[in-house]
Amino acid sequence: MRITEAAERLGMTPRMLRYRESLGLLPVLRPEGRRGTRRPGMGLAGPGRAGRAGQHRQFGDPDLAAVALGESIERRYDISPAALAFGIRVLADPRVRAEVAELGRRIGRIQPPPARALDFEQERALRLLSRP
Repeated sequence: MRITEAAERLGMTPRMLRYRESLGLLPVLRPEGRRGTRRPGMGLAGPGRAGRAGQHRQFGDPDLAAVALGESIERRYDISPAALAFGIRVLADPRVRAEVAELGRRIGRIQPPPARALDFEQERALRLLSRP
C-alpha cells in the first residue's frame, strides 16, 4: 500500500510516517534485484529514500506492525520517536553503547558491572597468600 493509505491505517499523517522512516524506525527497505551495502536501520539509499529513483515505498503489514510497536513504546515510556531511534542505535552499535554506559556510570545512573567470578577468586587467592 502507498504511504497515504498506510498513514491513514496507523492514524498518523504521511509526513509523520516519512519522519519515522528517516529516523530508521521502519523495517529496512530491501528492493528486489538490488544489491548493495546496508547499514542497520537504513535502506540501500539511506533513510527515507526508496531503493531506486522514482519509486515509492510500498508499506506492508510488517511495516505497519513495526510502526505500531514503536508508537506503543513511545507512549508507554513517554519518549519521542527520535529518542526511540537513538535507543535502537545504542543497542545496535557497541561503541555508542559503551560511551553511553560510561556516561551513565559517571553520573551515577548506572552501577559499575559486577566483578567477574574469576577476578573475585584471584583476589581471594592473593589475600590468602599474603596472610602471615
